[in-house]
Order: sequence, then structure tokens, then C-alpha cells
Amino acid sequence: MLVQELKDLPAKKVRVVFEDAEDLVLYRGEIRKYRIEEGEDLPEEEYHEIFYQVIGKRAKKRAMHLLEKMDRTESNLREKLRMNGYPQELVDEAVDYVKRYHYIDDRRYAENYVRFHQGQKSAARLKMDLMRKGVSKDLIEQALSQEYQSDERKMIEQILQKKGYFSGEKLPAEQRRMYGYLLRRGYKSSDILHVMKCDDYLT
Repeated sequence: MLVQELKDLPAKKVRVVFEDAEDLVLYRGEIRKYRIEEGEDLPEEEYHEIFYQVIGKRAKKRAMHLLEKMDRTESNLREKLRMNGYPQELVDEAVDYVKRYHYIDDRRYAENYVRFHQGQKSAARLKMDLMRKGVSKDLIEQALSQEYQSDERKMIEQILQKKGYFSGEKLPAEQRRMYGYLLRRGYKSSDILHVMKCDDYLT
């Protein structure tokens, strides 16, 4: 496998660009160990050793390290590993590895997220957040069904109190502005209008 170019990277790393194989990112010491040089061939067996034994193990360790800092969704972990320069095949292997030992679990993540944030966010907002994090719709619905217990009308009332909405009569423009604010936070129109004591949609 012909080495076309060696590109220096930060943190004493080097990107090895091959003519007919996927690039590898190695430390400079590994470049010396395997005697990798521009314009020279790297034996196929050595390429596979580096790919699976060196970088493959490193991808798994990186995945574990990322999960030590915080719980993540599978989608987020994949994104982080790809950003770190790991090939897709090794990203898949690393994710399968941590899933096998239950270090990552989108169901658990969704349930914990709903449980922790339900006092501050509407069900619709929680659903949107989890979808952005790559959690499947089915798992989100299950988590909301099992964990979400907030009274959204009471949450709306608390927000309005903090905003001073109930202190004095409000002009229609102020009502519309507050209505839009709550709607964007995922609260239902009927609940907003009920708490704001408006009979119908604010136009």
C-alpha cells in the first residue's frame, strides 16, 4: 500500500495518506516504529495490524473516555469519534463494544433526560431536544410515557408569574408576545390560553 503523503497534525500526530486505502492517523512514534515513509509501500499485513490493533483499540478507549465524562446518545458518540478522525468501520466497532457492556443506552439516556428536565421543559420541548440528540422517536415516546409527570398548566403559570404577567392588565400586544414565547417553548395553545385567561387565539 503506497504512502502518498505524511501530514503533520497537532498533538504529535501524523495523517498517513495512502493511494488505495483509508487514511490513518498515528503518533510520530508509531510512524517511526512501523518505518512509514512517503513514497514507500506499507505491507498489507502491517496496515491491517495498525488499523485494527492500534487504531481500533484506541477508538474503543476514546469511546470509554468520552463516556466517563458524561452520558451520551449513540448518535453523539459516533459524531465525536468521527470528529476525532476514526474511520467509520472502527467507529462502528467502538460503539458496538460500549453497547455490549451497556456503557451506552439511548433508552436509559432518554428516561434520565426526561426525569431530570421535566420540571423546566414541556413534553414537546423535551421531545425536540432528544430528537436533536439522535434518539429514536419510539424511545422518546416511551420515555415520556414512563417518566413525564409535570403539570404543564402549572409550569406555564410559574413562568407567567416570574415574568410579572399577572401584575396589572396587559395590552393585546403584550399578551401576543407572551403567548408566542410560551408556544415556542413547546406548550400547548389550549393550556397557554387557559392560564392566560384568554378565551381564544390571540390575533
